[in-house]
Amino acid sequence: MQFDIQLKDTPLDFEACTRRVMQPDSGGIDVFIGTVRNATRGRAVLRLEFEAYEGMALREMQKIAESAAAQWPLHALVVHHRTGVLLPGEIAVVIAVSAAHRDAAFTACRYLIDTLKQTVPIWKKEVFEDGEVWVAAHP
Repeated sequence: MQFDIQLKDTPLDFEACTRRVMQPDSGGIDVFIGTVRNATRGRAVLRLEFEAYEGMALREMQKIAESAAAQWPLHALVVHHRTGVLLPGEIAVVIAVSAAHRDAAFTACRYLIDTLKQTVPIWKKEVFEDGEVWVAAHP
């Protein structure tokens, strides 16, 4: 099975991520695209700043991918996460998975984003018009 795990400081290409998981034997492809909202808890967001402990983050992302592959019969898997400054509307994370059937693709994709947000050392700073706050990259 193919894994493509990346932290990038350049814009993410969800179409390339989707193409990467497309295979002739895959009947189900699921893609999650996480974007920067323009407001959080009623406050206008000017930008987000993502930082990661790169080596540890990549290892944890690989571990999550291996766990997903062990639980569901996947064909290919992509996890790309941005670092740096992102404006509202920009893509912060792309997860794409393919499998023979949709249920495995849906379930694995949900597991990947939920687990990434809980365990991967990526932090975000929300910058508002009237201040800023560091938060974990969790909902």
